[in-house]
Amino acid sequence: MLLRFRPYTLELRHAFTLATSSRTTTPDMLVEVEADGLIGYGEAAMPPYLGESPGTAAAFLRQVDLTGCPTPATLPALLRAIDALAPGHPAAKAAIDIALHDWMGKKLGVALHRLWDLDPAKTPVTSFTIGIDAPDVVRQKTHEAAPYRILKVKLGRSPSLDRQLIGSIRSVTDKPITVDANQGWLDREDALRLTEWLAGQGVVFVEQPMPKDRPDDTAWLRARSPLPLIADESCQRLADIPRLRGVFDGINIKLMKCTGLHEAREMIALARSLGLKVMLGCMTETSCAISAAAQLSPLVDWADLDGALLIANDPFEGATVVDGRIVLPDRPGIGVQPRPAA
Repeated sequence: MLLRFRPYTLELRHAFTLATSSRTTTPDMLVEVEADGLIGYGEAAMPPYLGESPGTAAAFLRQVDLTGCPTPATLPALLRAIDALAPGHPAAKAAIDIALHDWMGKKLGVALHRLWDLDPAKTPVTSFTIGIDAPDVVRQKTHEAAPYRILKVKLGRSPSLDRQLIGSIRSVTDKPITVDANQGWLDREDALRLTEWLAGQGVVFVEQPMPKDRPDDTAWLRARSPLPLIADESCQRLADIPRLRGVFDGINIKLMKCTGLHEAREMIALARSLGLKVMLGCMTETSCAISAAAQLSPLVDWADLDGALLIANDPFEGATVVDGRIVLPDRPGIGVQPRPAA
């Protein structure tokens, strides 16, 4: 099996601002595996704050030996061996995982959601993300999000700015909102007051309100919050989940953090067994990784799979959004194909 990869820069439609950073591009690595005349596609999206780069991804991918072709029975062991090559590198590992799943689905002639016996009619709506920005830009972004039924709003700069941002959105729409503080709320009393205020603003849940190294404060907030709390930075991989019970109400799973589809499926099963809600999230990504994650979407409560909608140079066609809901392609594998050159 041949392995190819090349760096690619994702160009964002708007500057993407979080509680701690802002950027207009995202480094990416496009990956292909090829055997028997079939190509499987994968990618590693690497926002700089996560610590990976095209250089580190390339160095890891050069260690990967893809002798032999995977089957549903052998793929888990192959992915465990790839994971064991070196600690870290979750996005690079996810790229290989996605490409191998895509190739395997094509070899079997079936879409992954069909292989896993998932009903494409049960995909959730996806939220559309609005980053931190000036009030007039926030209102513009909200208007641009008209086709989507639910909005995801980045908060965490300060309680006053958070209220201002929500107020800007509420001045133009009454759609449900989810909020993501990206660990930006540092005082638990302030966090509680803000959560209580957000509950009156049509907010559905709060994602990662407080720093991941302060689980006691998060548990204190959860015991008093009128809104569910969802773990993001506190939940990277499968091993993180057991200690989140009693601290959060649910988890956000991202392929780029958990090494791909295989572990994501294990995370969903474990979270369910512990009574936790499940959300599927993303970075800014092409339709390749988004379509891969979308294959799992019939299993989850919420989806935030808008990453490809936030970039201007998507090289793939795959899962789409119709009336706010994820529509899975029925092509084999993850269902993507390269976009025709302009």
